[in-house]
Formats: sequence, structure tokens, C-alpha cells
Amino acid sequence: MTLSPSESYAKTKLMNKYPKTKKFADTFPFELDPFQIEACHALENGKGVLVAAPTGAGKTIVGEFAVDLVINSGGKCFYTTPIKALSNQKFSELSEKYGESKVGLLTGDTSINSEAQIVVMTTEVLRNMIYSNSSTINDLKYVVMDEVHYLADKFRGAVWEEILIHLSEAVQVISLSATVSNAEEFGEWLQTVRGDTEVIVSEIRPVPLYQHVLFGNRLVDLFGENHKLNPELTRLERDSYRQVRGTWREKPKGPKSLTRSEIIEKLDREGLLPAITFIFSRNNCDAAVRQCLTAGIRLTNSQERSSIREVVAKNIKSLAEEDLVVLGYYEWADALERGVAAHHAGLLPAFKVTVEELFQRGLVKAVFATETLALGINMPARTVVLEKLSKWNGEGHVAISPGEYTQLTGRAGRRGIDIEGNAVILWGNELDSTSVGGLASTRTYPLKSSFKPTYNMSINLISQFGSDKARTSLESSLAQFQADKAVVGLAKQIRKNESARDSLFIEAKCDKGDFIEYSQLRGQIKKLESDSKRSKRKRAEIDDEIASIRKRMKNHICHSCPDRENHSRFAERALRLQREIDGLTERINSRTNVIAKRFDRIKIILDKFGYIDNDQITKPGKMLAKIYGETDLLIAESIRADLFSNLSATDLVAVISSCIYESRNDEAAKIPRGEIQTALSGISKIYGRIHSAETDLNLEPMRAPDFGFCWASHKWASGNSLTSVLKGNDLTVGDFVRSMKQIIDLLRQLRVAAPHLQSVIDQALTKVDRGVIAYAGAAL
Repeated sequence: MTLSPSESYAKTKLMNKYPKTKKFADTFPFELDPFQIEACHALENGKGVLVAAPTGAGKTIVGEFAVDLVINSGGKCFYTTPIKALSNQKFSELSEKYGESKVGLLTGDTSINSEAQIVVMTTEVLRNMIYSNSSTINDLKYVVMDEVHYLADKFRGAVWEEILIHLSEAVQVISLSATVSNAEEFGEWLQTVRGDTEVIVSEIRPVPLYQHVLFGNRLVDLFGENHKLNPELTRLERDSYRQVRGTWREKPKGPKSLTRSEIIEKLDREGLLPAITFIFSRNNCDAAVRQCLTAGIRLTNSQERSSIREVVAKNIKSLAEEDLVVLGYYEWADALERGVAAHHAGLLPAFKVTVEELFQRGLVKAVFATETLALGINMPARTVVLEKLSKWNGEGHVAISPGEYTQLTGRAGRRGIDIEGNAVILWGNELDSTSVGGLASTRTYPLKSSFKPTYNMSINLISQFGSDKARTSLESSLAQFQADKAVVGLAKQIRKNESARDSLFIEAKCDKGDFIEYSQLRGQIKKLESDSKRSKRKRAEIDDEIASIRKRMKNHICHSCPDRENHSRFAERALRLQREIDGLTERINSRTNVIAKRFDRIKIILDKFGYIDNDQITKPGKMLAKIYGETDLLIAESIRADLFSNLSATDLVAVISSCIYESRNDEAAKIPRGEIQTALSGISKIYGRIHSAETDLNLEPMRAPDFGFCWASHKWASGNSLTSVLKGNDLTVGDFVRSMKQIIDLLRQLRVAAPHLQSVIDQALTKVDRGVIAYAGAAL
């Protein structure tokens, strides 16, 4: 677009006002988008920023500007990400741009150049630094919080809020978020806890998205003119109903669906590859790859296959040859050479990294993935396919939300490569065009806090700030902020109801007496008559009670009022409004100071179990402060009960696995005999005491220990091969590796928290951090 002379002058004047932004922007071969420029200006003005923009829009450029500022002006910048894979990816990018000497990396198991000017880290690392008063935070000027919408995560989200609340106010925070529909509310909260923060929202996708429905073999646009539902789709839907004879329950409607391999072949013919097909099941992702292999699909040429083999050889060179069969390596490599792969949490990390690299390079053309791929990993595609619009949430099949739909389809369209992105929904019997259109056109993805104090968090806050200040700081959480905003709405409704109730009280007023009292008697009779139809009480008893109330009612002074029915009607409406007011008041009480109330209850338990004494941290409390995780108090109590002291290194691994593992099924756990069973019995008893204390205080109970990983972890720690460990159970290699890495992380925490266990912990670490586990740490 050509600018007029006056517009050109204004733009130049603005750029000259922000020389650091101009210098940074000039390093790119393309012109920065307005939202990126606006965010950089805010940073240069000394403000914090919240940038909410679609996937692939270039939010990270704003984070990189903070890095550029410290490189040129001094100080430190921490770049936080939610997962190790993203930290590694960002570390590589920044090292390449600014030089290895200026960039460090800190994750749970990796420490590279930790005192560098720029340090990339997982979010938990920064939280732990704040609580331990680490000197590494000295001279910190900027913190980039990439994927800050993770604070809605049920299990880890609290960490983001802990940082935003407790990080020094002198530090400028750059919060990068996916498109959220309540960005202004989030920004308003950031303003209260972080000071001057500019909210910058961009809803412009860098590559436009076109949405389609695969109706049998026909690819039909979901929307027509003016973004209204395509009439051709509704006609096809209507015609498919007409073709069904008999009742609609007896036969499926619509044309025959294509197989997964046929869909990939169609996308290939239409020029819509590379594609990610989201399937909400690990097993079905693997099955989809097998179906493509069986169908003989080959999406690569000889040169591409040669490049694929090179990448595979580089990424799996550290794997033991005897483990390749159990890892499914040969089938996986064959699929890769054909341009097809699965991507889910059950895969070995090295396999996932390889799939990501090959997909980014355009060598793998079709990926079947679970929704975890939508979170963070840089894997844009030309097309995203949604096989279903519902998923299993652990309890039942539920429809995906508009926010989830936006996140998944956000992968479609590669900036600088594609002129458009495509989302394809597979037509199925359970769909109807109206609901699909509503889902695809609704852009709501509210960011809802999942923050709640834990035992470890509470003990650290008391240690840092004292009990009173800790309680006050928790009231600054986004969770309480959102609860308070809900209270404002409820309070407004109460005031409205009270006004209406008072007017009705006036209408019900009678010079003979109290019509509210009279109406309450009428209400009691109605309730008893209703209850008598369902009650197990003897009919005669209820009739006697009704007769007694009727007698009182007839003797009431208002019973003789000539305008009795009108007065009663007004009084009953007033009483109904009062019941509504009581319900709303109860809801307000449940939201008011909800976070602080939980903290108070946690304090009672910490005091009862001896972790604080008169708001002072005891010796056990100092130990608890170093244990992070859902079962923090259970682990601390187990250490105090000396359950770990007499265990061998191998047995210790099996026992502590119960504190990190969550089974995917309800099958009875296989447990090694001897000391392990004794220790697990002790853990169960301790859990029972904690659970009882939590229940008495109406606290959400800690999750129970799970013995489902004891056998596998014990075998691995005993030196068995991966093949031997995985044989005869349904444990995937990805789940095995992830659980072993969690055990290693907990062992390292215990090494610091319980120095008397260091010797056996060091032996345990040596036994488990080997082979595929050690290699996974490098690949993550």
C-alpha cells in the first residue's frame, strides 16, 4: 500500500521516536506487523506487555526484542517456555542469532551457561529461583513468558501466576498468549499485579483460513458469501436424509466416508499437503499410519527419502540396537520414508523430535496427531483435518470447545509459504451443519485461572513473606480476581432482586397483619402436599401436619382479609425472590476470599503435621519447601517416617514411583515383594491420615499414591533391557520414558531436601538414567 506524503512523514517521525525499535525492525528482511511494532514501542517506553495473537502471527518477535534490548543495553533477560522441547528450540534459535556465549539454558535436567545474559528456561525453573532467592535473578530486566495461556492448565497453571505475582516489580514482563477472548480482563489483572502493562490484541491470521467439510468424496466449503453457512452443504445434508428409508435410527445418513488413506490421497491430489490430521486417540493415530502403509501410500521421491534416512540416522544413533524392535523403529522408519507419521505422547521423545524436524522441512507430508501437538510446538501445515469434533475427557465423550477448535485449526497455513490455510472437517452421522458452522465461527477462548495454593507453595510463601503478607499476595491471584468480578455481577443481581422484593413487600402489606407470615404457612402446606407424593412417611402423619398448619392459617388475622388472594400472591413472589437472593448470597460467599480461605485451611494442616509453628517454618517445613509436585506433603511425611532410609537404590525407585505415576486404567498393580511392599503400606497409611485431615477441613484431597509403575520402574532400575521392561504390559515407550524422567526429577529434589538420603539417591540415579532414558533427556 502506497502511503501519502503526510502518512509517510508521520510514520518516519514515529520510528525516530523509538530508535531501538527501528534498529531492531531493520534487522528483518520483512516489515514488522503493526501489533509487533506497537508492542515493541510499549517495551521501549518501559511498560510490560500482553500480546494475544493467533498461532503463527509472530508473537515471539516481541519476546526477541526484549532479548535484543539487553544485548545492546546490558542486564539480563529470561525467556520462559512451558515445555523442555520449546526451551531447547528457542535456545538453539537465540544461540544461532546472538552467539553461544550470550545464551544459556536451564531445564529440570540441563544447565548450560546459566549466568549468561539471556537464559532460556522452563517456567518452573524461574518459580524455584524466586522462592530460593537465587542470585541468578540479580540484574534481571526482562522476563518473556511464552505461551502464557498455559496458566489455565489444571496441573501446572499456578506456576505462571506465582511468577507474575512474586517477580520483582522492577522487571518488565512480556506475556505472549494465543488468541483469548478475555485478553482485556487478563490485561486488567496484569495491571494490578505488575504495574503499567499494555494489552495488544491482534486477531488477524498471517495466512487466511478457509474451512471445508469432506462430504463423502466431495470437499465442500463450510461457509459461503458473507461468512454464512454454505447452502450447498445444507442441501447435501437434507438430501442425505431423504435417501434413508425406514427410521433414521436404522441406517446411517450421508455418503460413504473415505478411509484415512483415501483422505490423504485426495488431499495430495488437491495440493493440500502437508496436513496434520487430529485424532483424539494415540492408538488411532498409530492405526492411521498402519492403514496408510497397508494402502501403499508413498508421498516422497527418492531424494526426499535419502534426506529422511539421514535425519533418522542422526537422531537415533544413540539408541541400543536391541531396543529397536520394541520401539517399533522399523515400522516407524518405513512410514517416515513414505512421508507419513504419528505424533503423540506415547512416542519416544527422539521419535517425536524427528517427526517434528522432518515435517518442518516438508519431508513428512501427513501427520496423525493427538491434540497435544496444538500446544506450542512449531509445526504449521497447509491443511488441518479434524476427524471428529468430540473427544474422550476421561469420563465421557464431550464436544470440543470453540477455543479448542481455534487452537487446532490455528496450525493451518505456513507464513511465507502458503497463501491460504485449510481446515477440513470429516462429515459424520453425528454432525449437523448448523452446529459445525457455529463451532467454526465462534471465536471464544476465555483464559480461566486454575490457580490454587499447594502445601509447597504455602510453605515457601510463608518463608518468604510471613503468613499475613503471603495470604495477601494470594488474594492478588487471577483466580481471585476473576472470582471477584463474578461476585460483582452476582451482587448486582442481588441488588436488583432486593429492589423488586421490597416493592412486592409493599404491595403485600395489609392493615390487618403480617401477610409474609401468612404466606409462609401457605407455602408450608404446598411443600408438604408435594412431598407426600414422594415421601416414605406415613400418609396419616403428613395429613395430620397439614391439618395443624391449616388450623393455624385459618386462625391467622390475615385470613379474614377481603383482599387475601392478591396480598398472598405478592407475598409469595417476594418470598420466591428472597430464596433467589439467599442462593446468590451463598454463591458470593463461596467465591469471596476463596484462595485465602484455602490457604488458611492448608496452614491448619501444616500446623497439625508440624511444618509450621506459630507461623514459623520448622525444620520439616524447610524440607517441604524443596519438594515440588502434587504429592508434596505425602513425600515429606514419608521421609519423616523414615520409610526410605532402609531401602536399596532399586527399591527406592519403585517406591517413589507411587508418588508421580497415574495409571491410564484400573487394572490391579503388580508390586515387587519385600521392603517395597512394607514401604508402600506405610505410604498408604500416611495418605489416609492426610486425606482424613483434608476431608475434615473440606479441602480438595491430594491424589492417592498409584502403584501401577512400581514393577516397571523396579525392573529398569535392576538393569533389565527396555524390551524386558515393556514386555507383557500395555505401557507405551513414551509413557515409560516420561514417568522415568519424573522419577529422576523427584530423586534430584529429594537429594536436596533430604541430605541423609544422598548416597542411595546417587546410586538410584546411576541405575535409572541410562540407555533410552539418558538419551531422551538429551532429545527433550
